Amino acid sequence: MPLDPALESGDRSHTLTPVESVAQISTMLLDTDPTLDPELARVARQAAAEGVVLLRNDGTLPLADRRVAVFGRVQIDWFAVGYGSGGDVKVPYIWNLLAGLRDAGVTVDGELADLYASWSAENRPTFAATWGEWPHHFPEMPLAPEAVAAAASRADTAVVAIGRAAGEARESILEAGSYYLTDDERALLDAVTESFPRTVVVLDAGNVMDLAWLEGYGDRIGAVLYAWQGGMEGARAVADVLAGDVSPSGKLTDTIAHRYADYPSSSNFGDLDANHYVEDVFVGYRYFETFARDRVLFPFGHGLSYTAFDVVTTAAMDAGTLRLSVDVTNTGAVDGKEVVQVYTGAPDGALGKPARHLAAFAKTRTLGPGETERIDLDVRLDDLASYDDGGVTGNRSCWVLEPGEYPVYVGTDVRSAAQVAAFDVPELRVVQRLTEIAAPVVPFSRMTLARDAGGNAVPAQEDVPMSTVARAERVTEGLPAETPQTGDRGITLDAVASGEASLDDFVAQLSDEELALLARGDVTMHSPLGAPGNAGVLGGVSESLREKGVPPVTTTDGPSGLRLSAYASLLPSGTALASTWNTALVRELTTLHGQEMVRKGSDVLLSPGMNIHRDPLCGRNFEYFSEDPLITGRVAAAVVQGVQSAGVSACPKHFAANNQETNRTRNDSRVSERALREIYLRGFEICIREGKPKTLMTSYNQINGVWAHYHYDLATVVLREEWGYTGTVITDWWMEDAVDPDFPALEDNAYRVRAQVDVLMPGGTKTESGPTDQADDTILESLARDGGITRGELQRSARNVLRLALALKPVIDARNAEPRP
Repeated sequence: MPLDPALESGDRSHTLTPVESVAQISTMLLDTDPTLDPELARVARQAAAEGVVLLRNDGTLPLADRRVAVFGRVQIDWFAVGYGSGGDVKVPYIWNLLAGLRDAGVTVDGELADLYASWSAENRPTFAATWGEWPHHFPEMPLAPEAVAAAASRADTAVVAIGRAAGEARESILEAGSYYLTDDERALLDAVTESFPRTVVVLDAGNVMDLAWLEGYGDRIGAVLYAWQGGMEGARAVADVLAGDVSPSGKLTDTIAHRYADYPSSSNFGDLDANHYVEDVFVGYRYFETFARDRVLFPFGHGLSYTAFDVVTTAAMDAGTLRLSVDVTNTGAVDGKEVVQVYTGAPDGALGKPARHLAAFAKTRTLGPGETERIDLDVRLDDLASYDDGGVTGNRSCWVLEPGEYPVYVGTDVRSAAQVAAFDVPELRVVQRLTEIAAPVVPFSRMTLARDAGGNAVPAQEDVPMSTVARAERVTEGLPAETPQTGDRGITLDAVASGEASLDDFVAQLSDEELALLARGDVTMHSPLGAPGNAGVLGGVSESLREKGVPPVTTTDGPSGLRLSAYASLLPSGTALASTWNTALVRELTTLHGQEMVRKGSDVLLSPGMNIHRDPLCGRNFEYFSEDPLITGRVAAAVVQGVQSAGVSACPKHFAANNQETNRTRNDSRVSERALREIYLRGFEICIREGKPKTLMTSYNQINGVWAHYHYDLATVVLREEWGYTGTVITDWWMEDAVDPDFPALEDNAYRVRAQVDVLMPGGTKTESGPTDQADDTILESLARDGGITRGELQRSARNVLRLALALKPVIDARNAEPRP
């Protein structure tokens, strides 16, 4: 979602308010907003710490009682979050690394710290006032080699902090200062590693960046921490890990390759008009573990600890389910947590399949030295099926298990996991018959699997299966019946809530104008009907609807916090949360976040962001979770469950295949139906089935030639019919104008409602010069035309919206009953 250009600027200076002590935070909270919850901050700190990934360690960490010299300006000007609507929170404070280390009791070289503090105060970071033009990095402080050598005479260990940021409308780019190191950063690393016997590198970044330079430094860099972006408590959490107060337990949710060109998406990312998803299902580790194991610097699931663990697995087959009991024992000398990861393989078959894919995972509690925890995990054979989108198995549009062995691996990362059992499938079995959806309409070739003479897996190419479905017939067959209009009978939504009347009785009263109002939000962001600074309001946007008891429903941006005019907590980024591999902790954190929503007047949080990390350059990867759909879906479900436990709503986004920021409102994601179902929809399906979100947001982009906000196959066939979703679907903010190619009497919002994308947000029109405060009338215009939108379709979307209003009504009514200040 973009900011409203008439109301906002790109200034983010408020997010750089550093703190020096816990006492200072207490004062800040009293001066800003005493309703901010210290318990939420505590759990956010824990989550940020558990998300830190220790990539390398030769014993340099933890720092213990060593005297430490800290280099790099981001020790002070810490990147706590990425850019855009997902992180633009009015936060009362942000810990920086220098303050965090001192708070953790680390002996920091004061002379060097004072030098950085003075220089940073005189050279504040600058932020462009233009949306999407924020800096990828901050220029480094000039530091002569002599100054580094002098610091080495006072301290024996160096910590070098390197920072990066990207965000909404702001991709990472293949340039120094973004994906690559700058010359100044290389010079700093050269000088530090020349002078110090021990060097630690801390990567303060929300996205994967190039780490090939580590190979050149060899053992001169003893430890590397990927800190991600942990929000207001993030730098303090990193200090906890560096000091040894917390043993690292984060694991990578992305593969880190040797070079950008090694990623299978690298030649098909960033195009202005369309990206061809030629890698197909071979995304991330699915590609590397199948075809290019030697091109991996750090494998998916990798992450070290300060202790050691022994993992012993027993397996038992129970019908079509493999039941795993995994005993994890801390064999080291300090407390720690470990993540058990279960992967499966599959026979090549006619479809060609990745060598491994994540099937289950769980994290232990904190284990003391010698302590053991048993973790029980199940793997269902049916969940290992592949989707046949071309009929090569004789079963087009079906999930199938091809005959052969399906090995099961258990370990602590994708590379080290060892086989513990296998399923044997004697003959092809159809697991589920579906119908073709959203298939390509433009031909391209996709990657598949072949074997060379030595039996090694090698990439091959095949034509992608094309669309064969007549959409007009599908839509016509699914048109809902109209509920006869009765006029106003005095039935309120409260009567529906109490069971005195049915929802159909209420809907029957609504005029065409009221039905159209329910299909759009209030016309602008920052609606006067909601909390100041809100993203938009839907539901009771007119006096007549409010008189009938329909409340205004307030939405706020996320996922890293509530973007409002009021102060709010800044939480760890999506990648940081996913890197914990701890769904219980994520649920605990977001439960507290849901309670903050109630206090701040937010009814719908536009979170979690859950698009796949298809390419490391995508600007919003920090908001999202992983290159893998299982961890994406499970972490997203935990977010939804936590938020909605407070009686409010989460809103997963962006549905679907929204994997780049470049020209995001026009770009076409050209992807096979198989990859769409196995990779890009799978996480959403898990989230919908397990989390049961009340709201869902579509994406800006096209999927195989159709904008997501018009996509009947996705919003109706998949979401409603296959997955059974009954919630409200909203657009991302504003949408692209279009006429329905099969029903020319429908355009714009009428076209959208036919797809069962229920609500245009924020509700006003958009012109070439930008958003307006004028309502769109295309729904009523289409309703009056022959062959236009039907009243039954408007009533169907009204029911979807009203179910959301009913679910949120207790919280909204309680808020409205509170005395006004």
